[in-house]
Amino acid sequence: MSRSAHVDVVVVGAGFAGIYATHLLRDKNGLSVQGFERGSDVGGTWFWNRYPGARCDAESIVYSYSFDDDIQQEWTWSERWATQPEILRYAGFVADKLGIRESYAFNTEVASMVWDEEAGLWITTTSDGETTTSRFVVTAVGCLSASQVPEFKGLEGFAGEVYHTGSWPHEGVDLAGKRVAVIGTGSSGIQAIPAIAQQAAHVTVLQRTPNYTVPARNRKLGVDEMSLIKRIYPALREKVRETPAGVIVKPPVGAALELPPEEVRAELDRRWEQGGPTFMNAFTDTMSDHAANQITADYVRERIREIVQDPEKAELISPQAYPIGTKRICVDTDYYATYNRENVDLVDVRSTPIERIGARGPVVGGKEYEVDVLVLATGFDAITGPLLRLGVQGRNGLSLNEAWAEGGKSYLGLAVAGFPNLFTVTGPGSPSVLTNMIVSIEQHVDWISDMLLDLENEGIERIEASAEAQEEWIAKVNAIAAQTLYPETASWYMGANIPGKPRVFMPYAGGLDTYREICRQVAAAGYEGFLTSGQVGVEAHEVLATVPAS
Repeated sequence: MSRSAHVDVVVVGAGFAGIYATHLLRDKNGLSVQGFERGSDVGGTWFWNRYPGARCDAESIVYSYSFDDDIQQEWTWSERWATQPEILRYAGFVADKLGIRESYAFNTEVASMVWDEEAGLWITTTSDGETTTSRFVVTAVGCLSASQVPEFKGLEGFAGEVYHTGSWPHEGVDLAGKRVAVIGTGSSGIQAIPAIAQQAAHVTVLQRTPNYTVPARNRKLGVDEMSLIKRIYPALREKVRETPAGVIVKPPVGAALELPPEEVRAELDRRWEQGGPTFMNAFTDTMSDHAANQITADYVRERIREIVQDPEKAELISPQAYPIGTKRICVDTDYYATYNRENVDLVDVRSTPIERIGARGPVVGGKEYEVDVLVLATGFDAITGPLLRLGVQGRNGLSLNEAWAEGGKSYLGLAVAGFPNLFTVTGPGSPSVLTNMIVSIEQHVDWISDMLLDLENEGIERIEASAEAQEEWIAKVNAIAAQTLYPETASWYMGANIPGKPRVFMPYAGGLDTYREICRQVAAAGYEGFLTSGQVGVEAHEVLATVPAS
C-alpha cells in the first residue's frame, strides 16, 4: 500500500491493542491513522506464538473485546480456554468488521521514531527507509512480543532444526518420529511440552527453574451456555472491570492464617478442581505473607508428588526456591502427567548448566543429548523490551534506551517524561501482565482517545508526563510492590531473565480496579501530572496522595 507522508497518529503493532487503538482514533476521534506491523497480518502475540499447545490463560469469554455489542454477540467461543488458532481467527474477525487492515502497512518494521521539537512532530522511519510524520504516536507493541534467545555457545553449529516458541513457523512443524529437546519450562514450555510429547518420538526437557502450574480444566462451551453469556455480557463486563485482575474470579474466602486448616484445605481442593489461575485468589494473604504463601505452595507440591510417579522427577519439577505466584502462575493441560510418559526425560540444568549446543544437541555435564529438533521456550524481554527495540528518541535527543537505563519509567504506564505526544498502551508501571490484557488494553485506549479529544477541544498541540509526576508514580508502584512478595523473586516481572537488564518490578500491583480509578481522577482533574504546550498542568502528587497504596 502507499502510505501517507503525514498523518495525525502512528500506531505501532496490530495486536489487540493496535486494532482497538486504530479503530477508536480513526472512527471515533476522526483522526488519520497509519499503522505499522512487522507481521503479515493482525494478531500480535497470537500471530507469532503458534507453538503446539498455545492457549490463553484468561477465560475466552472475557479475553475478548467489550466495546462493540455486535461483535460480542456474533462471535461464539468454542472452549473455556481458547487456543491460539481460535484467538487469531477472532482477531481477524474483528479486523474485518472494523476495516482495520486498510490502515496498516504489514511486513513493515519500525526502525526509529524521532521527535522533531521545532515541527512538533514524530518522524517514524521503517526498515525499508520510508518515513511518516505524525502529531502523535501510540505504541501497541504488547508486553510479551520481544522473543529472548539466550546466547548459547555453538547454537549456530547445531545440525538440526531450531525453533523459538515466540516465532513458530506458520506452516507448523512436523515432529512425528523426531527427537526433540525443549529448553525452558515457563508458561510457553509448560503448554508446549505435553503437546510435543504426543507427537515426537522422544522429548528431553532441559529445566533451569521449575514453575508452579495449575490445571486448566478446559472444556467445550455449549450452545446454551454461550447464549446465556451473551445475554448477561453487559453485567459480566462491568463486574470484570471492577476486579483487580480483570477476570472472572471467586472472591477470597479470608486470610489463610486465620482460617481453620480444614477450611483452607477444602478451599484449595475446590479451586484446584475448578481450574485456572484464580487458584491464587483463594486467600487474602497469599501474596503478602510468607507463612500463608507456604500453605498454597506446599499444596501444589503435594499435588505434584501425587501426579508424577517418579519421585526424583517429582522433586525436580517441584518449585522450592521462591514463593508461589511471584513468577507468573502457569495454567496447563496434563503438564505434570507428561513426565510419566516413557518418551519424556527431564534434565536439571540449574545444578549443571548447559555448556554449549553441540552439532547433535545440547551438552550438559559433558554429555551431548542427541536430538533432531531444538525448541527454545526461553521467553521474552518483557514489557520494556518491545518498546526499546523501536529506536525511540525524544526531546533534546534523549533516547528511550537512555531514559530507561535504570529500568522502565513512566507515568501511569501511559506516557514517559521527555517524550511528547507519545503514549504507551500497557507500558511499564501499568497493571498490564498482572491482569486480563484485553480489559487493560481497552481501558488504556479509551483513556488515550478521550485525552486526545480533550486536547483537540482545548487547542493543545503537545502534552507529556512531567518528570515529577513520573517519579511519584514510580515511587507508588514500588511502594505497592514492596507490600507483596513479588520483588523477592528473580522473575521476568523484574527483568531477571535478561542479562544486564535492571532489576525493577515493572507492573503496577495495586489492581486494575484501583488503577482505573486513579486514571479517572487524573483525567477529571485536568490531566494532573502532564505538561502541555504553553501551560503546565497541576502536578500529580495531589491526586496520587488521595489513592491508598494497597
